[in-house]
Amino acid sequence: MSALSPPPAHPRSPVMLTVSHAQDRAVDIVARARAAGADAADAVYAADAALDVSVRLGALEDVGRSEGADLGLRVFIGQRSASVSTSDLSDDALATLVERAVAMAREAPEDRWAGLAPAERLMHGAPPMLDLDDHGEPEPQALRDLALAAEAAARDVPGVTNSEGAGASASRGVWALATSHGFAGAYATTSYGLSASVVAGEGAGMQRDYGHHAARRRDLLDSPEAIGREAGERAVARVGAGRMDSGAMPVVYDPRVGASLIGHLIGAIGGGAITRRTSFLLDALGTRILPDTLSVRDDPHRPHGLRSRPFDGEGLAVSPTAIVEDGVLETWLLDSAAARQLGLEPTGHAARGIGGAPGVTTGNLYLDGGRLPLDTLLAEVGEGVYVTELIGQGVNGVTGDYSRGAAGFRIRGGELAEPVAGFTIAGNLRDMYRGMTAANDLRFRYGTNVPTLRIDGMTVAGG
Repeated sequence: MSALSPPPAHPRSPVMLTVSHAQDRAVDIVARARAAGADAADAVYAADAALDVSVRLGALEDVGRSEGADLGLRVFIGQRSASVSTSDLSDDALATLVERAVAMAREAPEDRWAGLAPAERLMHGAPPMLDLDDHGEPEPQALRDLALAAEAAARDVPGVTNSEGAGASASRGVWALATSHGFAGAYATTSYGLSASVVAGEGAGMQRDYGHHAARRRDLLDSPEAIGREAGERAVARVGAGRMDSGAMPVVYDPRVGASLIGHLIGAIGGGAITRRTSFLLDALGTRILPDTLSVRDDPHRPHGLRSRPFDGEGLAVSPTAIVEDGVLETWLLDSAAARQLGLEPTGHAARGIGGAPGVTTGNLYLDGGRLPLDTLLAEVGEGVYVTELIGQGVNGVTGDYSRGAAGFRIRGGELAEPVAGFTIAGNLRDMYRGMTAANDLRFRYGTNVPTLRIDGMTVAGG
């Protein structure tokens, strides 16, 4: 859709569903599965509608509207299970879905660890009030104006020579889970995003960068002027990037890329990696993996958090958790199947998609305990590199070996100096975590938030 007329309303638009209606749909399909012979079942219902507007060089490029609704059903026959999903929610299609799921489960191999979450651990009572839905329905014109303002602010930065465009989006969704052993819950979320991407420099020296922000509530979204300035200033700062020297030196991670280090940690302590014995932290539970000043915390109850939720993907209550406390790894992240296999209790971190068995995820994750002012952290570096972009996926989750392409700025005399690009940073995550120093500039902007991080003694290979 390229015109700015509002998209026509759909008579059965998923965004028109109330939370209670979504919950009823999940409960209904579980009841049908039980009636068809399943010993146990759970179901997920998800519906969403999204509106996206993109502009470039001051002109509208596209307006897009998407809507969808999907239902996933998992059934158990003894210790055999099967999962099916559909976007056809007609009665005939749902009846066929249930029959197919039960038939598949009867033929599936046995899995002694599979099953629903422990009934005594299910969330009961009213869910926490997390302010995840502002009930807004922005018009395409309003999103267009935001995108145009962001791009204009970026293009106004001296040194910006071209634009890759700007975009604004808004969406609303509902998510419901029901199980045959006593849980039914649902909640709604809204999401808003605004971004701009521009180019600075000329010819072979051109560089690009971006600014972006996302929020659950429209009134919490950064101003388009701030997002545009960030995009323009970051792109201009990268012009004239040179080559980095090779050697062992401190590497400082900008918060925008430093969050990936915590992502690698979370991947290594998930139940799947531990039960398969494919984690470089397999023997680390109860031991110090970070400096004793640092902690990694998960807060699924943060009001209007990007990853807040009232319950997990199996119906268990969620709560703030210290994953790493004063440097010590305190817990694995376990769904019920992994917990049974390890002889432990599920931790309330189950993630459930429309199809398949649960996995694990976190809520709003952050690294806490940074004490150094940023200027001090840089001054202690002397000579090193400040990384603003990471390239490639060279991380081995089994050994912890780490190697990523990077770009950023040389640190000279304890201060940021000229831009550099085309180099590689390498190390081992266990050593990197133990050698981590954090600044005191933590801000909550993403699903995973970290302050500026310094890791001493990494290997840098210049281009």
